[in-house]
Amino acid sequence: MFKLGMLIYAMAGVSLAGILIIVALVTGFDTARYIMMAAAVGGALGVPVSYFVSKAIQQNG
Repeated sequence: MFKLGMLIYAMAGVSLAGILIIVALVTGFDTARYIMMAAAVGGALGVPVSYFVSKAIQQNG
């Protein structure tokens, strides 16, 4: 499950970070501080997402 989770994290973490960076830019938070915070939060949110997705894949697959 660890290998699958890391593979999913590579996709989910980058996707969530990118989405949050775009949200920060669109809402007017366009300084480096807010962009870096959005990227960090997106990367951190990728961990539980990848865990639950890989767990669901292994249970159903």
